[in-house]
Amino acid sequence: MKQDASKQDLVITRVFDIPVEMVWKGWTDPKLVMLWWGPADYTSPRCEIDLREGGKYLFCMRAPKEQGGQDFYSTGVYTKIVPNERLEFTQTLADKDGNPIHPAQVGMPPDFPEEVKFVIEFVALGGNRTELKITEQGWTLGQMSKYAVLGMHQSLDKFAASIG
Repeated sequence: MKQDASKQDLVITRVFDIPVEMVWKGWTDPKLVMLWWGPADYTSPRCEIDLREGGKYLFCMRAPKEQGGQDFYSTGVYTKIVPNERLEFTQTLADKDGNPIHPAQVGMPPDFPEEVKFVIEFVALGGNRTELKITEQGWTLGQMSKYAVLGMHQSLDKFAASIG
């Protein structure tokens, strides 16, 4: 199968001074996800997770008031779960009920993908340290992929501060 040259994978790796079990829980426990999901200054007022292969999730991130205060939803399906090692899922933008929507419906530009496939790898390094490797597949080359990387780095900063 030929790779689409206009698509790229975004790969972000971060090491946390947090045991792998807690890093895993930070990605799979709705109460913990709400502590860190979204870029700096965004909050996450709602998170639903059906953590099983074929199960769905619905995450909400709320923009700060000075940026409009609107809610943005994402949903997807867990496709592979290996506790404390690997989490794979799809992600699309959604309405508040978890129905997938086209990115243009919420004002996203054409280079925002309709679906992104995530692979999250959790590697216990010993000494209560964990390497987290996030691969987001299917991004179009362009400005939105740069914002996606920036937003994930900001989210992971919040993750380290709230889960650690």
